[in-house]
Amino acid sequence: MKIVILGTAWPYRGGIADFNNRLAQEFINEGEIVKIYTFTLQYPSFLFPGKTQYSPDPKPDNLDIVRRLNSVNPFNWTKVAREIKLEKPDILIVPFWMPFMGPSTGFVARRLRKCGTRCVAILHNLIPHEHKPGDRILSKYFINSVSSYVALSESVLADIDLFDKSRPRLFSPHPLYDHFGAISSRKESVEHLGLNPDFRYILFFGLIRDYKGLDLLLNAYADSRLRELNVRLIVAGEFYGTSEKYFELEKQLGLEGLVIWKNEFVPADEVRYCFGAADIIAQPYKTATQSGVSQIAYHFEKPMLVTKVGGLAEIVPDGKAGYAVEPEPAKIADALVDFFTNNRQEQFTSGVIDEKKKYSWAKMTQAVRDCAK
Repeated sequence: MKIVILGTAWPYRGGIADFNNRLAQEFINEGEIVKIYTFTLQYPSFLFPGKTQYSPDPKPDNLDIVRRLNSVNPFNWTKVAREIKLEKPDILIVPFWMPFMGPSTGFVARRLRKCGTRCVAILHNLIPHEHKPGDRILSKYFINSVSSYVALSESVLADIDLFDKSRPRLFSPHPLYDHFGAISSRKESVEHLGLNPDFRYILFFGLIRDYKGLDLLLNAYADSRLRELNVRLIVAGEFYGTSEKYFELEKQLGLEGLVIWKNEFVPADEVRYCFGAADIIAQPYKTATQSGVSQIAYHFEKPMLVTKVGGLAEIVPDGKAGYAVEPEPAKIADALVDFFTNNRQEQFTSGVIDEKKKYSWAKMTQAVRDCAK
């Protein structure tokens, strides 16, 4: 088949771009012809809170990626739709992760549907974590533009009913992020990062946004029981928005010198060391659907602590692959104390290795094919 993916991809960075790059590679491995249409302009600079939208990593091998779509120029959307129509794709895959992208990608999908192309939306989020005026209108426009849906969590699958109850839809969980290289040993990772091997480490990884609950984790980490253990917290990721409140909270809680801040975007070739050094990955989210961080943790076979929001607890079975707790500092602290004092790492690592078998990319490509029938 000929497949076109319309959405963010290299040279842009981030989890959604990584997802699209990896999905394209899987279809190619299965013998399909794949082309990715990504953005010439993704976010206007005044809407982007990070340092840069672009990846420091080289272009993925074997991928046919062209930059065509301008997210804010309707005249461009017509041109892109016309160009993709000439490709005569069997399937147009349109990832959706935020309402802002709904008009541009939805417009192109509508034009392709009129030509008989099956347009499959892969829904990372449908209801945004951080609400803005007009979100519902933009999401509805997008939802009405496609033929069918693949939702990455049960919670997103349920959200579709808020906009549409008739079109085909499937749930297929977020596959492993297995493109970050081989597992790095603890010894190699600690040495590479310049960490003290005598400590054990909690890792908070990824872009730092309010809904991800770093403040909850800092409050939990201040628990006196954790202070008696040789445990350090690593925060590895770039701030999206203000950083002052987190550093002020660190000071108020008496955590200065105890938190290891690596507050910058982590290049792909460094990810293995962050996870290799960690004993447990903490995702204390206040709201969520699913998380790519969980799928990196599964790839590197690391136990996780997640909160019972969105679809996170679907992905991390409590007591098997780690902990699923309420998004409260005391509950997070209780779980971390239990993990380190009762030496749960070997037990939970075994559970992670068993659970990771569920999250293959072949299951995702099959779900897309099934939705396109």
